[in-house]
Order: sequence, then structure tokens, then C-alpha cells
Amino acid sequence: MKVCFNKLWKLLIDRKMKRSDLRISAQISTCSLAKLGKDENVNMNVLKKICTALQCDIGDIMEMRPEE
Repeated sequence: MKVCFNKLWKLLIDRKMKRSDLRISAQISTCSLAKLGKDENVNMNVLKKICTALQCDIGDIMEMRPEE
């Protein structure tokens, strides 16, 4: 299974936020943000910070997809 963060990017668009706005409000590093952009694994603490900043559930920002 592969992690996909397309839901996160859609949520940011809906809230008229930029990735840099997310980085600042969630207090995550640019490295973590880059990993999210590449659909790479990130630390659970990063996901918790994002969910807290956006006031959403983890299922609202990510999903698991079968690998192609």
C-alpha cells in the first residue's frame, strides 16, 4: 500500500491556503512538507500537527492506495 496526500492538497485549496501557510500554522519543517509533496512516509507527529492546525481528522488529509 502507498500513502497518498492528495486529500491534504485539496483541503488546502478549499481553504485557500498555500503550502507555506500550512508549514507555518502546523509548525512543521520544510523537509516534512517536501516529503508530503512526494507522497513519502512522514512521522506521525507531523500528521498530528497538521490535523490539529487544520482541525480535521487524519482520514481528511491522507489515504492508502494499492501500489501500481
